[in-house]
Amino acid sequence: MTPAKIVWQTDDTGNSVPVSGEFGDVYFSHVDGLAESRHVFLNGNQLPERLAILAAYQCFTIAELGFGTGLNLLALWQLWRQLRTTHPELITSRLHLITTEKHPIPLVDLTQILTLWGQRAPELTTLIGQLLAAYPPLISGCHRLNFISDNFTVDIWLGDAAESLAKLDTQLDSHSSNQPAHIDAWFLDGFAPSCNQSLWADSIFAQVQRLSHLGTTAATYSCAGVVKRGLQDSGFEIKKVAGFGRKRDMLTAVMKLAKDNASVSSEVNKSKESPILPNRPTHIVAIGAGIAGLMSAWSLANRGIKVTMLDKDAPLSGASGNPRALLAPKMTPIHHVDEHLHTIGYLYSSRFYRYLNQQAAIHATPPILEPTGALEILVKSNVSVEEIADYPYEMATTLTTAQAEEITGLSTLDLSTNLYLPQSGLVNPQAIKNIILMHPLITFQQLAVTHIDETENNVRIIGHIDNDMQGNDIKKNDTVTLDAITLDADSVVICAAYEGHKLDSRIAKCRTIRGQLSWFTTTTEQQTHLPKIPLKYSGYCAPFLAQKGDAELNTMVEGQAQFLLGASFLDADTDTGIRPQENQQNREKLITDIPELDSSLPTDTDNWQARAGIRTQTIDYHPLVGLLADSKRLWTLSAMGAKGYALAPLCAETLADMMLGSFSPLSAAMIAKISPNRARVHALK
Repeated sequence: MTPAKIVWQTDDTGNSVPVSGEFGDVYFSHVDGLAESRHVFLNGNQLPERLAILAAYQCFTIAELGFGTGLNLLALWQLWRQLRTTHPELITSRLHLITTEKHPIPLVDLTQILTLWGQRAPELTTLIGQLLAAYPPLISGCHRLNFISDNFTVDIWLGDAAESLAKLDTQLDSHSSNQPAHIDAWFLDGFAPSCNQSLWADSIFAQVQRLSHLGTTAATYSCAGVVKRGLQDSGFEIKKVAGFGRKRDMLTAVMKLAKDNASVSSEVNKSKESPILPNRPTHIVAIGAGIAGLMSAWSLANRGIKVTMLDKDAPLSGASGNPRALLAPKMTPIHHVDEHLHTIGYLYSSRFYRYLNQQAAIHATPPILEPTGALEILVKSNVSVEEIADYPYEMATTLTTAQAEEITGLSTLDLSTNLYLPQSGLVNPQAIKNIILMHPLITFQQLAVTHIDETENNVRIIGHIDNDMQGNDIKKNDTVTLDAITLDADSVVICAAYEGHKLDSRIAKCRTIRGQLSWFTTTTEQQTHLPKIPLKYSGYCAPFLAQKGDAELNTMVEGQAQFLLGASFLDADTDTGIRPQENQQNREKLITDIPELDSSLPTDTDNWQARAGIRTQTIDYHPLVGLLADSKRLWTLSAMGAKGYALAPLCAETLADMMLGSFSPLSAAMIAKISPNRARVHALK
């Protein structure tokens, strides 16, 4: 990724404005960039009128060529907020912006640019702050920013625009009854064709045509011949209208040809005919209340769908219920990063958990993510120190030996080669569960599911309540016969880890890997010698302070300092009983890699606390996400191994997009890699 080089010039009003050092063109008009965005792209696509008439739950999707300074995004966001204020019926409608950028502006430069805009247009100040806080590291691939309170989703695809657009998957599973995803409006905002031909190439217009449908609009400041011909050859009817500022003319366009070559008027159809998917689900059942089930429920509920979570045990009773999870990426050489699920998933999870922290603060509950940073001592790593140097600092870096010793508290270990992860942190599973179950559209019901019956119109779930089940939530419309319960739903998402195969044989049988995590309460003396931050070695360890609610899942006392280490790794073992010898093994693994901790760790591990869970892993290490073969209503999200807290939030977003016919934040190639129907994962017998 080559960041933009910013050159500063003075505009017509005496303000400093940025110019591209690569292309020698302005990012926006020297007259008034914000007014230009509103005139060319918002009004050029008739967005004030079109967005105002969206139906309930309808999603309107816009694609932009050239994110630049983000000024178009801010203008669009402000318009959307205004419309949601003046049109309360838009409360459930959604706005999705997909934007591309090959040379993204570094955060420090973007902050300077947008701070100046905040002074010129104070109405943007709040939005600018939120955008800068969510702005991703400059790493290739798709970065999803969810501004949840505004029902506004932004996918920033960093990389070549033609390649990024080609990765957008319009075709959902062939058995799904959803229509292909499409773009409703285009912001064609690349630098002038005379400066940058690549954003006006035939390959770009081919993607614009592929992703559009009958009635899709486009707007651009350019009236160059290559732009006119590209739009016309792609099936658009173009119209020259008054430009902005010094530009006399600009272009608007509307897709006039459907696949059957039927034409449409150049005026945008403003009626509400077929505004949303006719088969949009209203009630979905998620089976499994680990991190996969919780994230599935959250993503669907935030799209206005009622979700009932079912589990034979209480939420987080399985492998997801450890005291803490270390949120840290599994690194890869940077030339693989745009298609590396762990990296993109980690970055999305980091943003998502920071949002949940805000919600936790509102509700006065413990934080979900404790930002700690983490240091990997490169015992097991996919990258070298040289490759780490290719990453932006906020993602990963290498510290000097003195810095590494200072930040960790270690003194005798050779730390000359290390991987420091500044945005890593500790995730509190109990806090996540509490926040998610507060959502008004999510309910939990303890139920052991025994049968799933898919019909043409719904899915029927049959289960029973064990006599020792507590906290049942039986609804009035449920059919109860002794201990049997029947639930009806529009669709079902099976998030039952390795037990998913028992519920539906189309879910691949996966590896089962037992992992026991150990922890103990530390004394003040021990704390001075144990690591100050989480460490990754052939396992991981972390100090943390027990928070309110932790004791509901695991044995510890609120306010006491704890030290966590582990975990064991036993293949083909599904027993979850605590084994004292695995506590000792966790200790030995740590001191083997970091010998200086031997004198700081208690030698008697029999009194340590522990928790054992079963990791579920596919043969190719990718999770299972998508619609099951020969089904229209049965989906799965599972098999994330030991990376559930990094992968589940993004995979759940992808699943929700699949179910509702929207563009996902993953490429078509990656969606194929995580399909539950891929042949390779069914090889395990």
